[in-house]
Amino acid sequence: MGQEGFYSIFNQDYEEDIEEPRIVDRAIRSDDVPEGALRPLTFDQFYGQKKIKENLKIFIEAALNRGDSLDHVLLYGPPGLGKTTLAGIIAKSMGSDLRITSGPAIERQGDLVALLTNLKPNDVLFIDEIHRLNYQVEEILYPAMEDYTVDIIIGKGPAARSIRLDLPKFTLIGATTRAGLLSAPLRDRFGMIHRLELYSPKEIAKILKHNADLMQIEIDEEGMKILSSRCRGTPRIAIRILRRMRDFAEVKGAGIVDKDIVELGLKALEIDDKGLDNTDRNLMLAMAESFNGGPVGLETLAAMTGEDPKTIEDICEPYLMQIGFIAKTPRGRILTKHGWEHLKMQPMEENSTNTKQMTLDSFEKE
Repeated sequence: MGQEGFYSIFNQDYEEDIEEPRIVDRAIRSDDVPEGALRPLTFDQFYGQKKIKENLKIFIEAALNRGDSLDHVLLYGPPGLGKTTLAGIIAKSMGSDLRITSGPAIERQGDLVALLTNLKPNDVLFIDEIHRLNYQVEEILYPAMEDYTVDIIIGKGPAARSIRLDLPKFTLIGATTRAGLLSAPLRDRFGMIHRLELYSPKEIAKILKHNADLMQIEIDEEGMKILSSRCRGTPRIAIRILRRMRDFAEVKGAGIVDKDIVELGLKALEIDDKGLDNTDRNLMLAMAESFNGGPVGLETLAAMTGEDPKTIEDICEPYLMQIGFIAKTPRGRILTKHGWEHLKMQPMEENSTNTKQMTLDSFEKE
């Protein structure tokens, strides 16, 4: 291999964007694969989202009594709250088969037509990240959802002709983390639209107990209480942290996830009492120390912290805004009173802030 080829490969290795995985990341990761075996199979095993469960039970019972398919369902909310799990429970409650796919996986109209034409009566088709469907593919869904038909084109040019195929009645369950990106025609074709909310510590504690029993992890009430308040109200994060606490219990303790082990493990993982990790705290510190709490723009904040703007916007900010630590304004992000209190800091006095701003303004003019 020549010197030029060697340096080409060397540079490729270092050009890749390597991002350290976060224990409090809501997105599914490779080490979350076992969670599929832990998914609840019935509404009774699904803790939380009480209002949604009550409504779905009524709609499912009514559909079964009529011998009809369930109306189409849209589930939206942050990652890790149980949208896929709910889809599986709905299908099981209907006594139907569940077909699972995702928006990015359906690249062509033919892919979706193949899925639809292979469905059986009352089957459930689950499309995750439905907002990422290609707009041409999305158009196939309109008649399929409304009239249970699909139009396909046979041939090309003057000899091309359209054939309408009848589909069996089915239920489409769409899941999305960004409902605002769904087109209005698609959103209007869903008969039921449900937003999944963050879970309370009591609900998370029930989920932890259920999963600890399935994974044969010994955990006491004190340890469970602490864990349930540190996982951002997200079951996926709770289960992930529970597995890490099991590791600490086996190596540093007597195999029981108790208060001491949980405090030791969370300290080692740098997760504080609000479920924030180093990335979250660095973001808030940059706003406090460099901009006196803001307002500050996204790109500036990304440059100051070394984080990708997309990571800040999609992962860090939503939770920090939900707990009232930062807020968005037309001029940029600002640190709220609760954010200052969590950092145990106070904003600079107004006079010093004005002086600093005047200095910056005069520098920019020069």
